[in-house]
Amino acid sequence: MAANHLVFLVEEPSMEAFLRELLQRMLPAACTSEVHPFQGKGDLLAKLDARLRAYAQWLPPDWRLFVIVDRDDDDCGELKRRLEAVAERAGLVSRSRAGAGPWQLVNRIAVEELEAWYFGDWEAVKAEYPRVSADVPQRRGLRDPDAILGGTWEAFERVMQTHGYFKEGLPKIDTARRIAAHMSPEANRSPSFQAFRVALADALA
Repeated sequence: MAANHLVFLVEEPSMEAFLRELLQRMLPAACTSEVHPFQGKGDLLAKLDARLRAYAQWLPPDWRLFVIVDRDDDDCGELKRRLEAVAERAGLVSRSRAGAGPWQLVNRIAVEELEAWYFGDWEAVKAEYPRVSADVPQRRGLRDPDAILGGTWEAFERVMQTHGYFKEGLPKIDTARRIAAHMSPEANRSPSFQAFRVALADALA
């Protein structure tokens, strides 16, 4: 059954702003959505068990849950196993466990942070911030959006400041909204973004 309503549990307001803008263009008119931000990754992980148990009591068959967290410095596989274990304890069928069958929830990890998804679609960044150089994705250390070392948001802020933006620091929420408005989902080079996009398409299929 195709989803008619999507619920996104995210760790902070910049991902909320990003998704609210992006989903306007990715979801069909008949599909509604809601995005619930937490006060950081620790807050989301601490409250996730209780939140998923509550959803499991009444989740309609045409709803899907998305849990999205940053990898940060965590081991990606271990973090995914932790999220999957929480879903299983709550009695929800995750996309990873369902195989070819129906699922209720999918866990997705931004590697290593939301800003990696910006590096994955530099044309979207350039559309909003035209002074940035087009060759940024070809620079050493920035070619693979999901393998940028030393903190993705810090790397993004440094690049933007080099081109005359954000001298007072990266305004994460406003930037998320602005870049999402220009993003071309299928063209994004970030593997973790593509994993998110594929799961979203699966929910709507």
